[in-house]
Amino acid sequence: MTRALGVDYGTKRIGLAISDELGLMARPLEVVRRADLMETLSRMVDEYDVATVVVGLPTSLAGHEGASASAARQLGSEIAARLGIPVTYVDERFTTRMAESALIETGMRRRSRRNAVDKAAAAIILQTYLDSVRSPRNPEGPVSVEDLEPDDD
Repeated sequence: MTRALGVDYGTKRIGLAISDELGLMARPLEVVRRADLMETLSRMVDEYDVATVVVGLPTSLAGHEGASASAARQLGSEIAARLGIPVTYVDERFTTRMAESALIETGMRRRSRRNAVDKAAAAIILQTYLDSVRSPRNPEGPVSVEDLEPDDD
């Protein structure tokens, strides 16, 4: 069975996470610089037999998209074009805060958290996707990149 790869986009660092082969659980992988992203993703797609990439889509509390969401969409389009695999977007509101809280609860020091929060957020984004795929309330599966149109507001 193939895996899904989660991406938490940031302007400086990008967190990555991978699913297990059954598509049940996500785990944090690593944090990479934007300049190294495509090379790293290409390697991971081959190494892990990745079938889809899930990119976190940052939106406002009201669900509106701004510059960050536009940048995430642009990244998703670049990934799909360069790697030739489908890209799906998942609402990532609060994922960084959730990841930070989880790391604090483990007793991790601030300096270590700074390096781990992006990949933990990617795991939360990916787990959200995996849960939506298995949800009986979502018989059509997750929303794909082609189904999501930017919010013009």
